[in-house]
Amino acid sequence: MVTEMNSLERVEASLADEKVDRLSTFPLACGVCRRLLGDGTTLYRDWATDPHVFSSSFIESRKRYGADFVGGMMDLSVIASDLGADVRMNDQNTPFVDGHNIRTLEDYERLEIPEIGSGRAGVLIEGTRQYAEALGREAFCSTFIEGPLLALSQTAGAEQLFMDMFTDPRPIHKALRLITEYESGIVEEFSRIDGLSAIFWNYLWGNYSCLSDSEYAEFEADVYAKELNDLTRRNGLAVAVHNCADLPHLDTQIRGFKASVYSHAYYPQVHRSLTASEMIDKGYCDDCLVAGQIDPQIFMRGTVEETLGTVRDLCQNVKTSLCKRGLNSRYTISTGCEIPPGLGCRMDNIQAMVDAVRLYGNMYRWTYRSPIE
Repeated sequence: MVTEMNSLERVEASLADEKVDRLSTFPLACGVCRRLLGDGTTLYRDWATDPHVFSSSFIESRKRYGADFVGGMMDLSVIASDLGADVRMNDQNTPFVDGHNIRTLEDYERLEIPEIGSGRAGVLIEGTRQYAEALGREAFCSTFIEGPLLALSQTAGAEQLFMDMFTDPRPIHKALRLITEYESGIVEEFSRIDGLSAIFWNYLWGNYSCLSDSEYAEFEADVYAKELNDLTRRNGLAVAVHNCADLPHLDTQIRGFKASVYSHAYYPQVHRSLTASEMIDKGYCDDCLVAGQIDPQIFMRGTVEETLGTVRDLCQNVKTSLCKRGLNSRYTISTGCEIPPGLGCRMDNIQAMVDAVRLYGNMYRWTYRSPIE
C-alpha cells in the first residue's frame, strides 16, 4: 500500500514507473480557465496577451480542480505572431493566424526574429514564470511551445509550406534554422524559471497523414527538433511532446526523441490510431509517461455522469494494461487535446474528470487477474 502522495510526488514517481497511490491526471484546461477568474467574464484576448491574467487562470484552476499537471498551453500562433504573421484576437475564441506573411520562396529568407522575451513569447515566458513559481512545489508544472515546423506552417500556411518543400527546400531550411535559434533562446529563458519541470513541444507535423518518415526527418526530427530536445535536457528540463494528430510518428517522437512525457489523442474512426491499452501493449510506456486520451468533446456535449463513466472505463483499461505489461504507473489520464475553451464548455465536467481519477485510478483498490487463472 502506497501512502497518499501530492501531485508532484505522484508525477515524479510515474515518470520513474514507481508505485503510486493512484494514476495521475492532466486535463488540458487552458483558455477555458479564464472563466474561473473574477466574475467569469475575462476576455480571451486579455488571457492570451497579459501574463498575469494567463498565470492567474492556471493558479485558480489548480486550486479549483487539483489536477496533477499544470500545463500552460496558449495557442498555436505564438511564434508565428512574433515572426510577423497577423493574428486575430477574439473576445471568446482562440487566437488564430488570419494573415500569413510568407507568399513566395524569397519571403522565407526575409523572416526576422525579435528579441527574446518580447512579443507573445514574452507573455508566455512571464506567465509561465508566475504560475510555476507559485505552484512548482506542489504540482508538475510544464509549458507548451510550437515546434519549428509547426511555427513555420502557421507563418506561411500549411498548404503553401508543403508545396514549397518540393519546389525548393533551401529557403525553408533557412527559415527553420532561424526559428530554431529563436526557440533556443526561449528554452534558455524557461530554464531560469524556478518550479518549471518540463517543456511540451508541439510537434504536430510528425504525422503520417501529412509527412512520411523521411520528410519529417528532413524538415524537423533529425536536426531542428533534435537540437531543441537536447538543449531542453541540458538545461535541466524534461522533454515532453504533445501531438494531437491522428497518426503521429510514435517511434520517432517517443523512442527517437527519448521523450519523458508524450501527450496524444485517439481517433476511433481512423485505422491504426492507437487506444491507451494499445499504446501500453506496444511498449510505448516502457520508458515514457504517456498521457491521454479522453475525447475533449465530452466537455461540451457530455453530462457529469457520462464524463465519470468515460474516465472510469479508461482508468480500468489503463490499469489492466499496465499490470499485464509489468508496469506500475506510466500512464496519465489526460485529454487528447485542449478542452474546448468556448463558453459552451461545461466546467463541471473538468471537475468530474479529476474526481473520477481519484475514485477509479487507485492502483491498489483493484488488481488485474488473468482470465486463465
